[in-house]
Amino acid sequence: MRVITGTARGKRLSTLEGESVRPTPDRVKEALFSIVQFEIEGRRVLDLFAGSGQLGIEALSRGAREAVFVDAGKEPAAMVRKNLESTGLTERAQVKNMDFAAFLLRSREPFDLAFLDPPYRTGLLQRALPLVAQAMNRGGTILCEHPADEELLGSAGDFVRTRSYRYGKIALTIYRHKDVAE
Repeated sequence: MRVITGTARGKRLSTLEGESVRPTPDRVKEALFSIVQFEIEGRRVLDLFAGSGQLGIEALSRGAREAVFVDAGKEPAAMVRKNLESTGLTERAQVKNMDFAAFLLRSREPFDLAFLDPPYRTGLLQRALPLVAQAMNRGGTILCEHPADEELLGSAGDFVRTRSYRYGKIALTIYRHKDVAE
């Protein structure tokens, strides 16, 4: 797993081992960043359920102002820190080793772009989406990675589902504020 482009282009990222780990495949990551390529520069990014941190790190590499990585597991949080160090992106990052809901309820500064890629079929995505919508700027974008056969809510707070893309068994669903939705 490598950073695709930007200041950390080509840097190898470490990931945890085991069956519960499911890094975003490169082709899906490329598609995801193609969708939001003009929404990254200078923006504040949330990588919720961060895992290895590959999505937030890719955003930082492409010019995001700041990324906040949230994961409840100690090993994933340590892996994110390691990957930030190896890519030289630590200065513009915060790693929060805590439950997603606790973080979102305490979060004060809104986000411009949020990546949600929780463990599949756990209900975490459905629980997190409304809380993330409350933590977003009005012009922000929420991107969810989920199983293609799992239908997501049509809206979350003031954010509405605008588009879904399918990549084999994986889907990417985008939410934007109802006043600025496509």
